Amino acid sequence: MGIGTGLTLTTVNLSAPDPVLLARFYQRLLGWEITEEESDWVLMRNPAGGVGLAFQSEATYTRPAWPAGPGDQQMMAHLEIRVDDLASAAAHAVACGATRADHQPQEDVLVHLDPAGHPFCLYLD
Repeated sequence: MGIGTGLTLTTVNLSAPDPVLLARFYQRLLGWEITEEESDWVLMRNPAGGVGLAFQSEATYTRPAWPAGPGDQQMMAHLEIRVDDLASAAAHAVACGATRADHQPQEDVLVHLDPAGHPFCLYLD
């Protein structure tokens, strides 16, 4: 399969112990509107188009460790978020409920953790 097969990636789905709480965080962070909401699943779309985000309940959810060591729960994915001003975006992320990660592997990228522990990177283009 490849180009011309009618495949379109529409959504990235993140597991969480509380998908509504996590969706509200990303709503504040990105300014996107929630388009569908149930107690165990929430969907939001980028108003500019492209890939959306969904959040689903996971009863046995274990927070990933960043960075993961031997035997730690590893992250399965992380989000890359382009910003215009790294310092302002980092302050906004923390005000929305993110935590700045202790480990920062690059000077021009800031790693934060969302309320469920998923790492996400803020970077300048």
